[in-house]
Amino acid sequence: MASIKAVILDIDGTLILSNDAHARAYVEAAEAVGLRGDYQTVRRLIGKGSDKLIPEAFAVSSESEKGRQLEKLKGEIFKAKHLASLQSAPGVRALLTRLQAEKKKLIVATSAGKDDVAALLDRAGVRDLVDDIVSSDDVDASKPDPDVVQVAIRKSGEDKENAIMLGDTPYDVEAAQRAGIRIVAVRCGGWRDEDLAGAVAVYEDPADVLRHYSSTQRPVFAHDS
Repeated sequence: MASIKAVILDIDGTLILSNDAHARAYVEAAEAVGLRGDYQTVRRLIGKGSDKLIPEAFAVSSESEKGRQLEKLKGEIFKAKHLASLQSAPGVRALLTRLQAEKKKLIVATSAGKDDVAALLDRAGVRDLVDDIVSSDDVDASKPDPDVVQVAIRKSGEDKENAIMLGDTPYDVEAAQRAGIRIVAVRCGGWRDEDLAGAVAVYEDPADVLRHYSSTQRPVFAHDS
């Protein structure tokens, strides 16, 4: 059995409870630039990059003038109005500390833009535990395309057989599968178990992952099975 040497980490909904806030910021920004957006529709798309979310939720290209205005204003609203109130996912620092203590490389692979990543990791209280970061700005296509996961694996310096992902959305699951690695999913991003089909295990949150970390029945990050 191959050892797990790299853990690929999603941020939003996985390390920090931010999915609802992202959706609200999109809807607020859309109203301000004259676009209509339904909160529930947007919420179901959080986890995809803006290149995919904006055309699906607002029926404009992300490269159009309206699309660029929307993306810029959404980022400003999110940082100004929502970021400071966000909470880290339960148990996230304890879990990442355990992984780091076992010499596993921790690589972020996120659909967030580079400008947002540091602030999100700081708010989650885990920036100092992360070894490297891949954002949507580093690749041509965001999740559920596998690009960010593939680049994260390369940055880890490990074979994909020695990597596993932690995420919270169906887009994380699809991206991991297309990249050829296993994924453990958490429900704290707001998705149901059936939405996360394809994950090797589904837990409530990082604290629950840690509780099962050394389980002889369901080992999480000890080794491949």
